[in-house]
Amino acid sequence: MGFIQPPQRSLNPKWSKFISEREFDDYGDASVVTCSDQWLTNHPSAVHTFEQMMRIAEGKQIVVFLDYDGTLSSIVNDPDKAFMTDEMRSAVDEVAKCFPTTIVTGRSRDKAVEFVKLKDLCYAGSHGMHISIPSAFLKNATSVDQTHITDEQGFINFYAAKKFLYKLKKIKKKLQEKTKGIRGAIVEDNKFCISVHFRCVDEENVDNVKKIVDSVIKSYPDFRKGEGNKVMEVRPNIEWNKGHALGYLLNTLGFDAYNADVLPLYIGDDLTDEDAFKFIKNLGRGFPIVVSSMPKRTDASFSLRDTMEVMDFLTKLTGWRRSSSSD
Repeated sequence: MGFIQPPQRSLNPKWSKFISEREFDDYGDASVVTCSDQWLTNHPSAVHTFEQMMRIAEGKQIVVFLDYDGTLSSIVNDPDKAFMTDEMRSAVDEVAKCFPTTIVTGRSRDKAVEFVKLKDLCYAGSHGMHISIPSAFLKNATSVDQTHITDEQGFINFYAAKKFLYKLKKIKKKLQEKTKGIRGAIVEDNKFCISVHFRCVDEENVDNVKKIVDSVIKSYPDFRKGEGNKVMEVRPNIEWNKGHALGYLLNTLGFDAYNADVLPLYIGDDLTDEDAFKFIKNLGRGFPIVVSSMPKRTDASFSLRDTMEVMDFLTKLTGWRRSSSSD
């Protein structure tokens, strides 16, 4: 059995009613309070509504998925310096002791492991095109689309786009050559995708960077361009994203996404995380949580303002699990 593709259906009435009845506090910023009021009605704070959320989770299996940049670590100018704090690492470690947990990121799997520095959880790098699962977690390794290899660290690795690696190296080289004269442009190799950062590029040169990416990708019809927070990404043009990764992981870890007692919880801040939010939304249950300090379009049902609130929420989640287990 391969990854799970959820049915396209709306939230069940009970879930929709729960969302509409939530109480919340606004951000306290008078300049955005009117807009925030309406947005928070549809995306209430996961911290302020924690007890209501956990009433739905009582007796059920929560499976945790966490984005990295902008969720566990702050957004920084240099992508190689997006370090998470020791306090956040400890919070993630404690969550992973209580729930099956996966880091889902656009970063390469190796970079994600290097940043997070935790072994007892899963990693889905390159937007889920490289999935690593500790061998002790593996319950169902069958897949029609992917191959798997056990590495020296004890992770079993699944690849959704291995055949594209050679072309990705050529694309990276071309992008590096064409952007080397643009100050602030960074070409990052994330193994199964190439990220072109323009956060530090002067405004007048941003369009030039975008045109370069478009011109390079024209020669590779089996690749496509994705966009994130001040970054463009060149990826294999396959039907695979963070939402597919969630379905695949639930299945491989031995959970049935169609089981009403399984509740996926995903926290992320970027456009690429919307695929994961949609996956959960289409299931009709679970907790899709967007990290944003300002209102924006999203398929998430809940919100957190920043990484500090993410850590607060994770700490609450761990406390709830340990408290409910001791009852």
